[in-house]
Amino acid sequence: MNGRPQDTDAVAGATTDAGIPVEAVYTPERHPVRTPEPPGEPPFTRGVRPLMYRERPWAVRQLAGFGTPEDTNRRLRLLLEHGATAINTVFDFPTNRGYDSDAPLAQADAGQGGVAVDSVEDMLALYAGIPLDEVSVSIVVSHPVAAGVVLAMYLVAAERRGYRPEALAGTLQNDFMMETVVLTAPSVLEPAFAFRLSTDVVEYCLEHVPRWNAISYTGYNYREAGADAVQEAALVVAHAVATAEEMARRGHPVDSFASRLTAFFSADNDFFEEIAKYRAARRVYARVFAERLGAREPRSRMLRYHVQTAGSALTAQQPLNNVTRAAYHALAAVLGGAQSLHVSAYDEALSIPSENAALTALHTQHILRHETGVDRTADPLAGSHYVESLTDAVEERVCELLARIDALGGLVAAVEQGWVHKHLLANAYDRQLAIDDGTRTVVGVNRFRSEEPLHIDPFRVPATLEPQRDKLRRLRAGRDGARVRAVLDDLRDAAGSDRNTMPPLLDAVRAGATLGECSEVFRTLHGGWRQPLI
Repeated sequence: MNGRPQDTDAVAGATTDAGIPVEAVYTPERHPVRTPEPPGEPPFTRGVRPLMYRERPWAVRQLAGFGTPEDTNRRLRLLLEHGATAINTVFDFPTNRGYDSDAPLAQADAGQGGVAVDSVEDMLALYAGIPLDEVSVSIVVSHPVAAGVVLAMYLVAAERRGYRPEALAGTLQNDFMMETVVLTAPSVLEPAFAFRLSTDVVEYCLEHVPRWNAISYTGYNYREAGADAVQEAALVVAHAVATAEEMARRGHPVDSFASRLTAFFSADNDFFEEIAKYRAARRVYARVFAERLGAREPRSRMLRYHVQTAGSALTAQQPLNNVTRAAYHALAAVLGGAQSLHVSAYDEALSIPSENAALTALHTQHILRHETGVDRTADPLAGSHYVESLTDAVEERVCELLARIDALGGLVAAVEQGWVHKHLLANAYDRQLAIDDGTRTVVGVNRFRSEEPLHIDPFRVPATLEPQRDKLRRLRAGRDGARVRAVLDDLRDAAGSDRNTMPPLLDAVRAGATLGECSEVFRTLHGGWRQPLI
């Protein structure tokens, strides 16, 4: 013995984070590698484009959002000035949950965790000076109680600035599981109704906003809530299947809309498992859409996705270590074939990112893109005995989970029965136990701790409530109250029938209705659902 502590991670019987056994050595005899299809060909294991990043670089889409729309507008423009190629806007807790900033339940959270948006006037301020026909905009609002309302505000704001819907490109998260499983609101919509609202947006964009990705299945958030890599991929595919089947029920052939379905994945710590996850997810998705849903067009079978490096893997202890963590996460995302990427900032475990931390995260992407050479060839790990074996193993387990979800009656039914909640909570609990007892190493937390912690001043969110409250007062005083009541009544009629809710939402926004007023229509009709937690 040399006096150094043994590495408790180097043990026999190793597994990936998702529990897939890992052998010490992978050989051609034990793990022969099948020759996968070229990149750009179904089932797209090796990527969705023949030349991948030589054909089109991944979008540098850094996340930003805090305080008032004016505060966030300055941060968005800063990122664009420093080399971001797309916009990724995160909204505060009240906005995501469909409450105005001055609502009693929301006041303490105005501007926290994202930008506060209460009306179309806020949306105009948020993207002021940004050419919406040139810059792709990701709107990170996931709860269907608010997602359609916020998209309506964006569309009306663009309309006022002279843009036609056909010119707008971007993505809305719009995920019913965020409403009912992951980040619940004070009043949760019933799963079937939340899913219906989500699909209304998909249907409306198909017909009126053809370049818009109307949904982004939030695998990232499933992961942050406890899912492992296999469950993350399986839930994304199951959700896409549910959307496709509902759109077919509404009379839309799968090839008419499937090319605009997208996903949002995490990039977590288990480097090779993450790469295998992306490769396997594309393969499973392509086969499910072809064989089960009848998609014929290659683009209908492509799983396109944005990646965010894992926020839950970042630590408040030794926060500069997070620069390294996020860089490795980003590398896995790129080696796995992501179309778009956000790198988390080193201080995100402490606060909303400071300007310095946000720029460091942005330049991490630039270093990866311009200095490392990882973009020179498509799917550079293809043919690795380990990566190909792991891809096959993830694929097999994803298919097993899809079969279990089907047996429950589909994803909406699995949510209603609490099956999804049960598995995410169990995983999150087991992960935390492993950190607490030291069987899972987190540098700076349960091993390699520092006696002298590094002090970083947390970012202070500018005052938000009073400016938003003043704007709401002026809006309510200056609008036609009778017209607002009439359009909200029409929205209520649509929500209570089988009419698509997006056209009346657009009318409500044009009349000056607020986010909270529109969302309250949905809560009144179908709110108050209780999660089946046991």
